[in-house]
Amino acid sequence: MARKRTLFVCNECGGNAARWSGKCPHCGEWNTMVEEVLVKLPGKPLSKELISHPVPLTEIPEVSGERLKTGIEELDRVLGGGVLKGSVNLIGGEPGIGKSTLMLQLSSELACRGEKVLYATGEESPEQVAHRARRINSVQENVIVLAATDLDTVLNNLVNSDCSTVVVDSIQTLYSADLSSAPGSVSQVRHCTSELIRVCKTRCLTAFIVGHVTKSGSLAGPKVLEHLVDSVIYFEGDGDRLYRLLRAAKNRFGSTNELGVFEMTKEGLKSVSEVSAYFLRRDDAHRSGTVITAVMEGTRPFLVEVQALTSTTRYGYPQRSINGMDSRRLPMLLAVLEKRCGMDLGNQDVYVNIAGGASLTDPGADLGVCLAVASSRLEKPVREGITVSSEIGLGGELRPVTHFDLRLREVLSLGFSGLAGASEDAANAGSGAEGFSSLIDSIGNLLSSRKEKGGNWL
Repeated sequence: MARKRTLFVCNECGGNAARWSGKCPHCGEWNTMVEEVLVKLPGKPLSKELISHPVPLTEIPEVSGERLKTGIEELDRVLGGGVLKGSVNLIGGEPGIGKSTLMLQLSSELACRGEKVLYATGEESPEQVAHRARRINSVQENVIVLAATDLDTVLNNLVNSDCSTVVVDSIQTLYSADLSSAPGSVSQVRHCTSELIRVCKTRCLTAFIVGHVTKSGSLAGPKVLEHLVDSVIYFEGDGDRLYRLLRAAKNRFGSTNELGVFEMTKEGLKSVSEVSAYFLRRDDAHRSGTVITAVMEGTRPFLVEVQALTSTTRYGYPQRSINGMDSRRLPMLLAVLEKRCGMDLGNQDVYVNIAGGASLTDPGADLGVCLAVASSRLEKPVREGITVSSEIGLGGELRPVTHFDLRLREVLSLGFSGLAGASEDAANAGSGAEGFSSLIDSIGNLLSSRKEKGGNWL
């Protein structure tokens, strides 16, 4: 008879404990431990065919993977030039962000290229999937829709058909009768994914697995599956905006620094190739507190608008808020402005926003943030036509950024007069580049301001 055992499993990291606690002992997250009843089935003897034998590394033949273009430009960019045949890819994101629409468009594009796709959906009926496909013009004969939540049903249809690609939407709806836990739990999600990977790897099938992630962490999201799959792609965005961002958190066959940008329309998701034009508004570029910054995401340069607002605080402690960058970066940059540039910000609330909803990780945005704050504090706009890009050290020095020449080329192609940054890279970039060695020099030249007596700007 099967033995039952109760465990408490973390929805965030998958760690388990014998007793419930408010804080996960493994990852430190709060209110993520849920109770699961596990049934231990009697073990089966291992057959000789399933026993693996070690092979010397020198005797393993070299196999070159074949990349398949998906027909979606931004998705191919994030995947490293196309999807590798036989790979298992995890698409994560919040519910309603557009994952199902992207997967349906992907299935249609692959079907146009001769691939046969099994679209397994556990959230929608076949009629609902067909209605969305007609709306976004993605109806193809080689896309087979299977409405099922049982893992064995999906695997049987996959094995008995001649499909080369499978899309599972979503992994939280699948369940296996081998486990007694509810669908969407950590054990069910992990077991179903492992079985899908086993079948796909043995038959060289390409798989796309959709996983939901909620802000509260109430569902078992892709975090517990990242080590199982070949690539992990997160679909980001705001429901109030039309844009969607695609980032790779893991990619065994390519870079994880690429960024894909989509626009959500009634006809589906459309790739955005001119990212700078999408995030910029040229009519308000010559205002105080506004600075155009050139950043890099992987191999793609684009321009974003950094906005800052300073106002006299009415609280005991001044407010510090930034949207679109790491919140820990702003206090450090403000400390550099106060210590190295003599700018008094102790009684000022400081708010910084990356316009357009972009999310930046490039340290080259440091100079843009500092200039935007200084411009708002001094009520003086940055010189017209100038963009900036440079990292700032704690000593107030400007540090070079990668691919300065590519940033300058993007700046000049959009009609700006030049790019200001670290003097070393600017000297090697050629015409249109303006170099500075310190933050205080860049503020004084770009804002047409000079230090007053006493070491203070105001």
